[in-house]
Parts: sequence; C-alpha cells; structure tokens
Amino acid sequence: MLSLLCSLLMACGHRSPVDTAQEIAAKGLHSAALSNNGKLGVIGSIYHGGSLWNANGERVFDWNHRQEEPSTFLAVALSPEGNWAVTAERHAVSLWNTQTGRSVGYRSVPGEVLDIALAPDGNFALIGLADFGAILFDVRRGAMGHKLPHTNRVRSVDLSDDGTLAITGSEDGKARLWSVSTGQLLGEVAHDEDVQMVRLSPDGTLALSAAKYDKAVIWRTTDQTIIGEIPLRKEHLKRGIRFTSAEFSTDGKYLLTGRPDHIVQLWNVKTTEEQSSWALDKRSQWKPTSAAVLAVGFDEKRNRYHALASNGFWFTLSQKP
Repeated sequence: MLSLLCSLLMACGHRSPVDTAQEIAAKGLHSAALSNNGKLGVIGSIYHGGSLWNANGERVFDWNHRQEEPSTFLAVALSPEGNWAVTAERHAVSLWNTQTGRSVGYRSVPGEVLDIALAPDGNFALIGLADFGAILFDVRRGAMGHKLPHTNRVRSVDLSDDGTLAITGSEDGKARLWSVSTGQLLGEVAHDEDVQMVRLSPDGTLALSAAKYDKAVIWRTTDQTIIGEIPLRKEHLKRGIRFTSAEFSTDGKYLLTGRPDHIVQLWNVKTTEEQSSWALDKRSQWKPTSAAVLAVGFDEKRNRYHALASNGFWFTLSQKP
C-alpha cells in the first residue's frame, strides 16, 4: 500500500532538496504572491495582516487597510515588474507602491473577491468574483472596466505580462480567454469539474487550466489547442490531487506547480513530464499538519525556485542534478 501511495504522489523518495525555509508569519498565511524574478513576496497572514518581504527573509513593509487593525487579505498579487502590489479583503482592494510602501488607492469592490491579478505598473486589476463573473478594475480611480461573465463563481484569474490578455477559471467548468481592451471572449476550454486554477505564460501564448480532481491541461491561446495534459488521479486518491498555485517560466518551457499537500513540482511543458519535485517542510514534524503551497516562482538563477506555503514559510528550492 505504501509503494502504491508513493507512486501516486509522483517520484516519492526522489525529491530535490529544500535549500532554505524562512519563517515569514508565525501562525500561517491566507494568501501569497511572488514577483516574476522571485525577489519579492506579498502575503496576507492569519493574525498580523499583510506585508511585503524580500528573498533575504526581510520584512520590507507592513500593509493593512485600516490603521492599528490587521486586515484579512484573502487574495494578493504583484505586478509583473514588481513595482506594485494589490491586497484584497472580501469587498475591498488597495494598491501599494512596493518602493515607498504607500497606498495609492483603497476601493470598495462590487462583489465578493475570490482572486486577483495585477497589470503592468498597477494600471488595473483583474478580479474574480463570487457573483458569476470577473471584472477589470482601475484601483487608483475606482473605475469599473469590462465585466467578464461566467455562469458560476470565478475562482482563479490571471493576466499576460503585457496586460493584453486575461484568463478566468470558474466553477461552471470553463476556462475563458479574454481581450482586455475590448472585453471580447477569445475562446474557452471546458472541463468536467470546477476550474480552480488558471495561468497564462508571461508572453500570453500558453495557458494552464486545472479542474477539481479532473485534469490540468496546457493549451495554446491562439486556437485553444491542448498541447499537454497532467492527470490529477482522482480515481486513486479519495480526494484527488489539485493545484493551489502555478507559474510558467519566462520562456514558457517549464511549469512550476504547488499542491495543498506541501508538494511542489516542475514540469516540462512540451512533454508534460515531471522534471523535479520537492516536499516542503512542515511546521511540526510530529503533528498531523501540512502546508498548502500558495505561491510558486522562478528565480533569476537557473535551477532555483521559490515557494510560499500556508504554514508561514518562504522556501528556496534547487533542482536535483
């Protein structure tokens, strides 16, 4: 039985090393995001609100929506170049300058926020909502842009690095690609279950959509042709496997994913074969605790990666030779 479980968890016993584990929140995290180069991370901690950290384990700024009252940030994001961050409570968002630490916009949102992504230079945010759609939203001015409709809650959103393409994943089983400038639906990929994770490659040519206990597919955004599939093995594990975070490499050749069971995996996009995997450290080795991987990212150095976990740690990872 043990050998079967190991095989299902992919390369059990052949994990690459975890280089460092830096505590960034004493009691854990609600949300987290990493910059494209892995140098900055923004978090929403369970008891102490939001904060910006660097890869050296230094807290740069503390961020909350109200003075002397820790905010519960259910979603956070960084702009592609890392100069701006956005934090989201259930019905409000704030835009922050990562150089000065100052907020340049605090706005109410017309709906319950489930996920958020930020455009270059913080020009606008893409917000996934519980009211069956997503919106493009100018946080600085509080101005509504296009609404991107679904027939159920939008659990995951992302933007291309140039801010021209948007992707939304919904509990209606659809992953949809949109034009940011026009709000036009450019295409969709259908799943048999709720779509819980969507991501675009930095250049917007590739997309990932992963559904609850179903499958994760990599597809071309130009014509929605599926070029690879990662089975999530629902037939073997009672609750299935799912992804809680994912990012494409800058060149689109690799996909880094995180799971709710403290596992990080690196995939070859062309072959959808696993290249490496890591088991992140638990906060306590002797208690039945785990760590959902809330954010993953590539480092500027080759074969080096980052992961932020719900147990409140920033992990630095390297690929096994």
